[in-house]
Amino acid sequence: MFLIIPGSLVLGFFFSSPLHQFVPAVPYLFAYVTLTMAIGCGLRQLRTVMRRPGVMVRTFILAHILSPLIAYGLGALLFGVDSPYVVGLVLFTIIPLGVSTVLWVGMSEGSVPLMLAMVVIDSALSPFVVPAGIHLLFRTAVETDTMQMMGDLLIIIVAPTVLGVLLFELTKGRIQPLVQPFAAPVSKLCFVAVVSLNAAAIAPYTDMLRGDLFRLIPLAVVMVGLCYAVGYFGTSHYRNQEIQVTVSYATGMRNISLGIVLALGYFSPLAAVPVVLSILIQQPLATLHHFVLQKLNNRRTGAGAQGQVR
Repeated sequence: MFLIIPGSLVLGFFFSSPLHQFVPAVPYLFAYVTLTMAIGCGLRQLRTVMRRPGVMVRTFILAHILSPLIAYGLGALLFGVDSPYVVGLVLFTIIPLGVSTVLWVGMSEGSVPLMLAMVVIDSALSPFVVPAGIHLLFRTAVETDTMQMMGDLLIIIVAPTVLGVLLFELTKGRIQPLVQPFAAPVSKLCFVAVVSLNAAAIAPYTDMLRGDLFRLIPLAVVMVGLCYAVGYFGTSHYRNQEIQVTVSYATGMRNISLGIVLALGYFSPLAAVPVVLSILIQQPLATLHHFVLQKLNNRRTGAGAQGQVR
C-alpha cells in the first residue's frame, strides 16, 4: 500500500490528459472492488455483529456522527463553512468503513469477523448515511442530487455487497478460496485504476490549491489521527482490548476510493483534495497505530505478569 497508493496518484497526475477520458469507468471499477470484499463475508459473520449490537451502534455513532462533527468544526475554523475543503473533510468521515481495516485488525489481534461484518453492514447503509450526513451538516450550502447519489451508491456499493454475500452463502464459503487467486490481483488493479483516474480528474485544479496545502496537509493528518483516537478511547469503557483495537481501526480507516468518487461526482473537485490526502495518510497512520497498540498491549501484559509474581 505504501508504494501502490502514492505511485497511483503520481501516475494519474502525470498522465491526466490521456487518462481523463476513462474517468466515467471509476464507479464500475469500484463496484468490482466491493464485490471481491463481500464474497469473504456470510451470514455467520453478520450474526456475529448482531450478538454485539451495542458495539456496532457505538462504532457507527463514533464514525458517522462524532467524527463528522469534529471534521466540520476543524474545517470551518481554518477555511470557513463555505469552503469545499470542509465538504471533503466531512465526506471522509461519513463514507463507509474501509476494507483494508480487516487486514490491520487481524495483525493487531482485533476481531476480524466483527470488523468484516461491520464493513459489509456499513456499506449497505451508505446510500442513507452519506446523503443524510451531507444534508444535515450543510443543508442548502451544498447542492446535491440526493436521489441520484442514493441510486449510485445502491449500484456501486449495495448491489455488489448483496451479491457477494449471496455467492458466499450459495457456495457455503467455497467461492472465496476458489476465485481469490485471480480476483484479488484484479481487485488491486481496479483499486490502482480508481486512484489514478481520480488523480487525473483532480490534476487540472492543482494550481488552485497550492497556497492551501500548507494548512490542508497538517489538518488531514490531525483529522485521520483523531478518527483513530475517537474509536479507541470511545470504547475504553468496555475494558476489552479486542473491541478497542477493532473499533479504532474501523473509525480511523475509511473507504477512500468511494470518497473520491462521490467528491468528484457531486461536489467541487477541490472537495476531493482532503480525501486524496487522506489516502496518503491513512496507511502510514495505520502502521503507527499498530505500533502504539503493540506497546500498550506489551505494557498491559507486563503489568499483569508482575502482578502475578507478587
